[in-house]
Amino acid sequence: MADPDFPYTGRFEVHRTLPAQGRPREEVLAELRTMAAEEDAFWETGKCSGTMYSGDHDHYRFLTEAFGMFAHVNVLQRDMCPSATKFEGEIIAMALDLMHADAVTGATPAGLVTSGGSGSILHALLAYREHAAATRAVRRPNFVKPETGHPAFDKACRLLGIELRVVEVDPGTTLVHPSRVADRVDDQTIAIMGSACNYGYGTIDPIGELGEVALDLGVGLHVDSCLGGFILPFGEQLGYDVPPFDFRVPGVSSISADTHKYGYAFKGSSTVLFRDKSVRDAQFFHLPGWSGGKYMSPGIEGSRSGGLLASTWAAMVQLGREGYLRYAREIFATSAAMQDVVGEHPELRIMGSPTFCFSFTSEVFDIYHVADSMRARGWRFNGQQYPNAVHMAVTRPQTRPGVVEEFAEDLAEAVGYARTMQAAGTQPFSGAIYGGVPGGLTLEAEQLIESVMNDMLDKQLAVPPPEG
Repeated sequence: MADPDFPYTGRFEVHRTLPAQGRPREEVLAELRTMAAEEDAFWETGKCSGTMYSGDHDHYRFLTEAFGMFAHVNVLQRDMCPSATKFEGEIIAMALDLMHADAVTGATPAGLVTSGGSGSILHALLAYREHAAATRAVRRPNFVKPETGHPAFDKACRLLGIELRVVEVDPGTTLVHPSRVADRVDDQTIAIMGSACNYGYGTIDPIGELGEVALDLGVGLHVDSCLGGFILPFGEQLGYDVPPFDFRVPGVSSISADTHKYGYAFKGSSTVLFRDKSVRDAQFFHLPGWSGGKYMSPGIEGSRSGGLLASTWAAMVQLGREGYLRYAREIFATSAAMQDVVGEHPELRIMGSPTFCFSFTSEVFDIYHVADSMRARGWRFNGQQYPNAVHMAVTRPQTRPGVVEEFAEDLAEAVGYARTMQAAGTQPFSGAIYGGVPGGLTLEAEQLIESVMNDMLDKQLAVPPPEG
């Protein structure tokens, strides 16, 4: 039986040291093709939540060709690769256009291309910290987020020495009350945030009211639209209930939107956009007196591959508004159909009022019984906790013919299975891994979970132990 941590052990050579002699290219490529084909088969069924936003191998081949032309280029050297300026500037301009930057008056909108959603969030908080220090003499910065805000905000605050203030959300709507956010703001607050939409439930915080809080209290409002930034605008255009969340909303001062998700670009690219370029510019880095030469960079990264800029630009201009709208129509319709399927079962409850991404739970049985049954049928949901729930981010692979029908058939079987297991007093297998700790998270439980996570991370960064 394959080791779940190192499933390729015994099939391919393990390189514990740099090989003394290189291997033939075709041999290396053959090994890579085998792994890629087997791993693609996991999501090509359409049963995997999120992760694979396009799922179109023709599209991937197109992006790979664009990437390959510039993969070897370092975009720091603009004298050698002026194309990077064209790609980066136009990616930012197109993203600003999508976020209605034309509604901004009295300031000049601007943006950055980063390595992903966490990078965009990290750069946003760095910009707010530096700008607040320079303009308001903030020395003990804090940042306020709803509990549903992405963990990247927690990570960024830890890395940047910013105090994080977390506000609980309404358990029924999954949304934050703006007045509770306002209560946590003081003269050292650099910004607050809202999600459009949040990762867990696919629901949209009251961005308009949060914008009023931001303006009234003189702080920034970051809208995290890493997940929804390249699909919600088209959902709004299609008539779905998507309230304005972008620069049309007074008080919204920055937005993160991932090109690598519903922008259908490769992993490794995202955008962070600012209403006022002076906030963005506050985190520019310069070192004019270094002996190695004058140095500058627009963000935290130094060297970057031109391939990511080229392939991201290629995805956006090849699809255009018509292409994004076409895919959004299919995804929103599929998500609505899958939510209707969930709604056919009175034992299940959809969390809040979701969009293309939805979450459901149960008060009748542990929802992880459903997850166990669905996983045995090939479905891969994302597990949630406090309360236990599972979520499905609908992407293009789910829009293929027959997937919704298969979801309906398998979910009906899973609900029956869950009733039986609950009546028998059996604990769900996946609940022990992904579910919340009964009675709430204690310090002891947190330390145990962190030790397990450390072991997992350690193995992911290691080679398999030697046999024998």
